[in-house]
Amino acid sequence: MNGAQAEYQERRDDRRKRLTQAEAEVRLISNLRLAVFAVGLVIVMVAWMTGVSVLWLVPPGVVFFALVVAHERASRRAVRARRATEHYQAGLRRIEGSWPGHGNQRTDIAPDDHPYAADLDLFGPGSLFERLCMARTGAGVQTLAQWLLAPADPDTVRQRQAAVEDLSNRLDLREELALAGAALESEIDPAFLVAWGTRPPSIDPSRVRLAGALAWTMAIANVSAAVAWGWADVGIGPLALTLGATWVAGRPFRGMTDKVLFAVERPSRELAVVAEVLRRLEQQSFEAPRLQALRKELSGGETGAGASIQRLVRLVAWLDASRSGLFAPVGFALMWTLHFGIALEAWRAKHGPRIETWFAALGELEALASLSAYAFERENDVFPEFIEGPPCIDGQGLGHPLLAADVCICNPVTLGPDRRALMISGSNMSGKSTYLRAVGVAVVLAQAGAPVYADYLRLTPLRVGATLRVQDSLQAGASRFFAEIKRLRTVMDVAHEGPGLLFLLDEILHGTNSHDRRLGAEAVLAGLIKRDAIGLVTTHDLALAQAAEAMPAVVDNVHFADEIIDGKLVFDYRMKPGTVTTSNALDLMRAVGLDV
Repeated sequence: MNGAQAEYQERRDDRRKRLTQAEAEVRLISNLRLAVFAVGLVIVMVAWMTGVSVLWLVPPGVVFFALVVAHERASRRAVRARRATEHYQAGLRRIEGSWPGHGNQRTDIAPDDHPYAADLDLFGPGSLFERLCMARTGAGVQTLAQWLLAPADPDTVRQRQAAVEDLSNRLDLREELALAGAALESEIDPAFLVAWGTRPPSIDPSRVRLAGALAWTMAIANVSAAVAWGWADVGIGPLALTLGATWVAGRPFRGMTDKVLFAVERPSRELAVVAEVLRRLEQQSFEAPRLQALRKELSGGETGAGASIQRLVRLVAWLDASRSGLFAPVGFALMWTLHFGIALEAWRAKHGPRIETWFAALGELEALASLSAYAFERENDVFPEFIEGPPCIDGQGLGHPLLAADVCICNPVTLGPDRRALMISGSNMSGKSTYLRAVGVAVVLAQAGAPVYADYLRLTPLRVGATLRVQDSLQAGASRFFAEIKRLRTVMDVAHEGPGLLFLLDEILHGTNSHDRRLGAEAVLAGLIKRDAIGLVTTHDLALAQAAEAMPAVVDNVHFADEIIDGKLVFDYRMKPGTVTTSNALDLMRAVGLDV
């Protein structure tokens, strides 16, 4: 058991204990509330039958109200404890390898023609994204996804690495984000909020000053008339006159204020949830420069994001008071709706354009929190080092992070000016494709700012192009071969963008005859190398190993082997120099019962 697992178990057990206590409190308070209610009924019956004063209802009434408040608080504690328990249980699943099926399995994030997302299983069930993503807001999900889909420059990566290290041990912060995030995920629509914040004014700006002056004038007039009626014995006439004037004066602005009220109700509810998260982040003292910059974006201006949103929530709450039947006449006399309509529009004019910035900062913090949890849970992974120079990658002990440590076999990777490509031969199921994916995922994680499964990894900035998941299409009338050469064209287009392509070509030109396959493979490989690309090519066709022999100065042959032990195929999944000398196709066919 590693340190992260022990910490998660301790915290999960503590939150379970809190949940048990909170649920017991809820049950106790519910029973007490029922008992007090019964006492109240008894008092009512006794008062009705004997004439005892109903004032005896006051003590149980006060107690009942106190119990209602206590019940609400205990219920909230139970909900938080339940969510916290689930949060740490999810962390344990990630560490133990039982996480598939419990995370974000979206498949609609990456474009269909993305050069490596499908090939490296970045999204969908059992994907890298499902393993990584703890974000709850749409902004956080999209930010993390974009980091996986497009490499960052080395300076940005170093900033993210520092931020991830800073956050990795902040378990309390990640718990708070998860607890608030449960509401964020289900209730928040960032696009709607951004659109609301930047929409044209509902109250004509040229009439705002007039509306404000009118609202104050009529409110003062009505208050003065009411005071005069009550204390100066002047009768109700002046008050009736000012109230009538208020009704007439307010009519031109009624449509504008109705628009404000209708438009603000939903944003205020959603932003109230966001404020809880933002206040928590604003309270943090970060060391990493990028986190400090994000915190500054949230707390910048006269007031921070959390305080600004809280002001909006208070304004809406005061506005809602005017809808109360008892307060409505007073609200009318004070032109309450117009006052707060103007205040709400002023808030939106001042802070609305910042909503997009707030969500961008929140999204980045959520993405960094996801990577920090990954770093905390994989304590033996390392942060890669980015170097300058011609395209290269050099690592030892490289493994695939989605494989359990007890079954994952690690291998080295070294590509650069003196060894531009590897032609990897080997039998079926020997580990060739897994090796390509391990290298590709390591590069993607490295350039997203995450640690990688390796003893060490050094690399230059690289763009990835892959052909591991090429499929034919009945609907499009495309064979696998045609689909593959289209994908190879995409990879070549990426190479045309300049040096720094890492190509991962699995079973290259699998769908054609051996002669054309060899010539085509040599041409593709030579074209990629000519454009300063580096990469890996797999095949179980031994004839293709001659493609490497045609370029001995820059392409090496390596292989994954297997052997038959006691009639069973055994793989060691370790990369070895040279070309494979065995084949297991017939043995595999016999293993499934085919008579060959």
